[in-house]
Amino acid sequence: MSNNSSAKLNELFSLSGKVAAITGAGGVLFGAVARGLAALGVKVAALDLRLEEASRTADEIKAAGGTALAAEIDVLKQESVAKAKEAVLQQFGRVDILINGAGGNHPKSITRQEEGLFFPDLAIDGIRFTFDLNIMGTVIPSMIFGKVMIQQAEGVIINTSSMSADTPLSRTVAYSAAKAGVSNFTKWLAAYMAFNHSPRIRVNEIRPGFFPTLQNTDLINKTPGTLTATRGSDILGKTPMKRYGKPEELLGAIVYLCSPSASFTTGASLAIDGGFGSFSGV
Repeated sequence: MSNNSSAKLNELFSLSGKVAAITGAGGVLFGAVARGLAALGVKVAALDLRLEEASRTADEIKAAGGTALAAEIDVLKQESVAKAKEAVLQQFGRVDILINGAGGNHPKSITRQEEGLFFPDLAIDGIRFTFDLNIMGTVIPSMIFGKVMIQQAEGVIINTSSMSADTPLSRTVAYSAAKAGVSNFTKWLAAYMAFNHSPRIRVNEIRPGFFPTLQNTDLINKTPGTLTATRGSDILGKTPMKRYGKPEELLGAIVYLCSPSASFTTGASLAIDGGFGSFSGV
């Protein structure tokens, strides 16, 4: 390969100097994403409801020689998101990438038949919280950071859906439906931005499979399943690669979607699930 070809290839995948705002960056998955992007030369704004955890991610990035800031964010409150946006602009001057990593479930929105908790018994506040966190927690940051991208006439938004958006998990009533909403919103926003503002504003999503985190420990390890003795056995039995994902395995998909190499990719969904969504179970 010639030096020119090599340089062109590097340019296609380079993110050096870009600014990324990452919600949920204090967590296991998007903390790893934040550190990985920083190692590639991205200036990272680690945003999380738990400022201490966001600061830990930012401190780890800076200790490794990267550039980062930490800011508190409540993705369900416009004022909080706007304040975080201003902090990013004040330090970095622009926002090239928004990664909507904040999301999750609520114990009150999960059926537990073995405990006599069926769908009609679920608490409405638990269901509403799960919908809000996943859908509005994606919509609100996309509105506020998206305005910056509209002014710049370019930018990348990465949303986080789930493999359960297409085939809902047996117990996660609200979470699966909410993630289906995120997927629909991703497609809508991709078309809206390209038609109404700039085709250089791209919106895509990742669909992670099962990645062990602090939030889903009970689901993976302790919840009795419907097919086998444990939920974990159910999950691995439906995953062709027979293992859980590792946090750093989200990074490659995100780097691609954020990079110039994906300049003609918008409204797309990229599964990182070990084949979970490709197997019917039989």
